Amino acid sequence: MAEKKRPRRTRERILETSLALFNGFGEPHVTTADIADEMNISPGNLYYHFRNKDEIIGELYAAHEAQVLPLFAAPPQGGSRRANVEDLWLLLHLLFERIREYRFLYRDLDELTSRNRKLSTHFCGLLRRGISAVVELCRGMVEAGSMRASEPEIAAVAQNVVLIATYWMSFQRLSRAAREPAEEIDLGHAAYQVLALVSPYLVGDARALLDRLGADYL
Repeated sequence: MAEKKRPRRTRERILETSLALFNGFGEPHVTTADIADEMNISPGNLYYHFRNKDEIIGELYAAHEAQVLPLFAAPPQGGSRRANVEDLWLLLHLLFERIREYRFLYRDLDELTSRNRKLSTHFCGLLRRGISAVVELCRGMVEAGSMRASEPEIAAVAQNVVLIATYWMSFQRLSRAAREPAEEIDLGHAAYQVLALVSPYLVGDARALLDRLGADYL
């Protein structure tokens, strides 16, 4: 006999509905009353689980952070295994998938962090972890001989990679607004555009590999 799916709890449904509405209309334009109405529950039922909208946002952010932080772990190395451009390519692909899933956080980033100190602190920490992860990958590629860059250059590239990745969805949403919705944005194209920041420092096979990976997006 097939195992029955566990009914979703109201708290889970609130988070799912809120995420869909925030992504679709922008967090500033969605109220707790809108969420309750979409779910066909009373506002009182919603407030039983979350005291206000910021609590919902905080839990959604925590779920996003829990998905992103593992991506920033250093890839396994040892023996002949060294960091390479494919590690960074994969990191960016997976990161953009998670950014797309919680895109309201990035589209409304300034609004959210300016009014919520706790969220601002956590997001700042996430950005620092991302920068550190890119720095370590670049150092690994330098050690492997596939990249030539000084420490200051690596630091600058890492910050630029995280900067562009953080705001890329907003850029594409604005530049493609009349042609396609945000969820249809090509993540491979986004990853290549960010990797173009690293391209000038790559040498030999690594540069050739990046050229091949990006051939479809030029």
